[in-house]
Amino acid sequence: MDVTDLDADPLSQLATWLNAARAAGQPMPEAMTIASATSDAVPSARLVVLRGLRRGLVFFTDCESDKGTELAANPRAAAVLHWLVPAHRQVRVAGPVERVSEDEADEYWSTRAPAVRLSAAASHQSRVVASRTVLELQVQDMQWRHPGGDDVPRPRRWGGFRVLPCRVEFWQESPDGLHDRIRYRRGGGCWIIERLSP
Repeated sequence: MDVTDLDADPLSQLATWLNAARAAGQPMPEAMTIASATSDAVPSARLVVLRGLRRGLVFFTDCESDKGTELAANPRAAAVLHWLVPAHRQVRVAGPVERVSEDEADEYWSTRAPAVRLSAAASHQSRVVASRTVLELQVQDMQWRHPGGDDVPRPRRWGGFRVLPCRVEFWQESPDGLHDRIRYRRGGGCWIIERLSP
């Protein structure tokens, strides 16, 4: 892999690799690790699902969850996507984070299956709960108020975040261990593309 093989825009290049992983049959190619940190710099990471590449990497969550409160207090994140096919590849992204618009959150909420909407509306992510039975009763109560689940409104606490890249690194395995690492970084209003040692 050479710098000249890659798109000048890192999000376009990420889309190319993501589409290649989908076409090659990579299970859950949109699985993405998101790392955040509390205001006093205690880090944490978890898997989420990449839901779009509009100006950055978009994912949705309960914004009162651990990740939501961490991103509100310290609005920077790192993301990692990893695939084994069609080649062993990894993309690392880091940058500031912003909330998606209410319209974007509403649009995505409307695409979710009714059962998933019921569960998301009934559950307060990351909060301690006495038992699974308690959660199931909360979902049943929500289902009683919204039979079928089609009209479950998006809770105000539920929305999305966008990681706005300032650094993006594309890594591809080489059998001889001389792996390719190409980094994009913001500089002077444009992307600077450079090769890194493996």
